[in-house]
Parts: sequence; C-alpha cells; structure tokens
Amino acid sequence: HYKDLNKLEFDLYRNNKLIGTHIFDFIRIEDQLIVNSKITFQIKKLGMVLYRYEAEGTEIYNKDGNLINFESRTNQNKKEKYVNIKLENNEYIIDGSSYKGKAPIDYLIGTWWNHSIVKAPAQISAVSGRIIKQKVEFLGKETLKLNGKTYKTLHFNFSSTDENLAKNKKLNTDVWYEEESLNWVKASFKKKEIGNIDLLKSNKFKNF
Repeated sequence: HYKDLNKLEFDLYRNNKLIGTHIFDFIRIEDQLIVNSKITFQIKKLGMVLYRYEAEGTEIYNKDGNLINFESRTNQNKKEKYVNIKLENNEYIIDGSSYKGKAPIDYLIGTWWNHSIVKAPAQISAVSGRIIKQKVEFLGKETLKLNGKTYKTLHFNFSSTDENLAKNKKLNTDVWYEEESLNWVKASFKKKEIGNIDLLKSNKFKNF
C-alpha cells in the first residue's frame, strides 16, 4: 500500500515549539524501493545551541517488501552513532554502535513510516542497531487535525517488554497512522534530556 508514496515530511516540535524536520524520500529503481531519510533539529536557549541532532539513513527493500540493506549515521549532540544491516541467508546481520550480531527478518527497522511495525515482535534501532523487543497496544481510532488537514487515524502505543532496561532506554512512543492509507501522520514521546517531542505530518507536499 506504499506504491504511490513518494515523500513524507514531518515538523518536529519540542514542548510545542518547532525545532526541526524529518523528511523521507521514496525512490523506486527496477524492483527495489529505496527510502532515504534525514532528521535535523536543535534546541536553543538565549540564542545558544544546547543540543543538536542530525541523522541520515537509507533503507533498501526487495520486490517482496523485505529490507535487504540499511545504513545510517547519527550525530547525537556530538556523539557519533551508526548502523549497517544486511540480509544474508534469511536473517539480518547487524553492525551497529550498540549491537553487533544477528536478528530474524520479522524484526523491523524502527523508522515508523512502515505500518507493518505494529505486528513486529521487536524493532531494530535505526540509530544504534540495538534490539528493542516491543509490546504494541491499539488505543483506538482518533480524528486528528494537523497543519490544517484532518486525518482519520489509528492510534498505537509501542513499549519495551524488557523491564530491566534503564528508564531512558525503554521504548514508550505513541504513533498514529492514517486509517485508509496507513501512512504515518504523527508520533509522540518524551525524553528526559530533551523533553516532550512530537512529529506532525507537514502538508507542504501534495504527493503523500
């Protein structure tokens, strides 16, 4: 259901203040889907940058919709992180800054745009490669108004199943997908070091 999706752009808010963007470009070459993403934001106080985040990633999917390659580089407030993933012999080989090893193909990369992640037993961090086993709860249907446009959505909460994780490592993210297209339209989460974060779908592009 993503065959007509060419671009997604999100405005990124911290405590209701616009601080950055998250953009996805979808490119089709022969029987492959290539998804390029870029996220940038910075937190300022009194004109000084206190926190800066920049990340770029590339996902490559085969004609069956399986991820066959992923690469990302992230600068998280001057801390460098990375992930390289390849599909080999029907399993993922992960080389990341937080995890090096294997993972089954039903673990999905945590970039949120793909609604199939609601059925995955775990996600692979798009920042560091760590494995995040997850519980997904459907919270109901909601009508959202974002940037002047109304969406009928499906609201999910994603949480970590590992109770032994440190609080700042636990997954706790709310995600909304448009009911008809299953396109991602909103995400919300809270991080101790940066506050409340909301990604809201922008309407700058007609084709989404």
